[in-house]
Amino acid sequence: MICPIQIVGQDDPIIQQGKTLFNTHCAACHKVNRKAIGPALAGASDRYDKEWLYSWIRNSSAMIAAGDPQAVALFEEYNGLVMTAFPQLSNEDIDNILAFTDYVPEVIQTAPVAVASERSSQTPTLYKIFLIGLVIILILLVGMLYFIQKRLVKIKTQVESDFKPDPRIDPIWKAFAKNQFLVFSTVVVFFLVGLYQLYGYMMQIGIDKGYQPIQPIHFSHKIHAGDNQIDCKYCHSSARVSKHSGIPSLNICMNCHRNIAEYNGEEDLAVGYDTEFYTAEIKKLFAAVGWDEENQVYTGQTQPVRWIRIHNLPDFVYFNHAQHAQVAGIDCQTCHGPVEEMEILYQYAPLTMGWCIDCHRETNIDLLGNEYYQKIHEELSKKYGVEQLTVAQMGGLECAKCHY
Repeated sequence: MICPIQIVGQDDPIIQQGKTLFNTHCAACHKVNRKAIGPALAGASDRYDKEWLYSWIRNSSAMIAAGDPQAVALFEEYNGLVMTAFPQLSNEDIDNILAFTDYVPEVIQTAPVAVASERSSQTPTLYKIFLIGLVIILILLVGMLYFIQKRLVKIKTQVESDFKPDPRIDPIWKAFAKNQFLVFSTVVVFFLVGLYQLYGYMMQIGIDKGYQPIQPIHFSHKIHAGDNQIDCKYCHSSARVSKHSGIPSLNICMNCHRNIAEYNGEEDLAVGYDTEFYTAEIKKLFAAVGWDEENQVYTGQTQPVRWIRIHNLPDFVYFNHAQHAQVAGIDCQTCHGPVEEMEILYQYAPLTMGWCIDCHRETNIDLLGNEYYQKIHEELSKKYGVEQLTVAQMGGLECAKCHY
């Protein structure tokens, strides 16, 4: 029988209202049960007088200027950071926030569920029926194999007794060796097949489509670019102005993870991963940048992160991210695939010369708001007699465009 666990009070409208207000006004700097930019708010109503909290939340700067001892102590403890004033919050709003931060779930066990006991009693019977069926099938298979083996031995004995080889007939390998045309044809066929296989193998050298290495810190593009809809160019900002998209600095990660120290996205988790795994990876980030989570300061003790490069073109190939991602406005997914769905990033496209040429032949130049191409487009469109030029017609197949 199963005893379900029930959490009491979690649906209280006051707690829910307080949670909404906390997420709107407080969550950027405060956590409930641990220190962040500001102190942990759990038990705040026990540590401070209610009237003092009303004044502090609405205008902390005024209390510091007036020399309030508790206000000055908090101000100095957090290195002179000034708390944002919230004059729009009423006493009732503040009470609701405190009710949420002080809330401790009460867990009780309910009565056993009758359905569960019925299922548990039925389970052994189903297992017995299943096992009996397996045993019967096994016995039948063993019997079939025994009779088949006896039959095969009998047939083999009969064939060996009836067969008398003719000494005048050459073995098949000798007959084959005497037929020079057949030997020559066979050699040619094997040579061509081997040459084709060698060509196919050689053409795959340097093509790493599907390459999916395990990184030293697990980074889920599915969570960041997919669930949280973070723009690719927020992290890979160099793609706007540079040849390379760049590996994001860990400081960019800390822009968010300074306040996000644990993973709370319990829904739609990738198969094989849980919240504890993602939280542990965030701790690796903190260790790499030297972030003291408890005191909210950088220690200066950093560790290098040796990221493994996935997309890598030969040295003689020139590719400019800014030209494609910024000027041409091509989506990152065109070359890198649906990264917003990738738990572990992999190389989506082959990145071969033929693949690039096909794209240049099929892609039209988008002139909307793009004055860079407008004049040359007008001249070349008359030359080719078309209304819209492809990248190839604009010179996208010239060798010097990609090789220098």
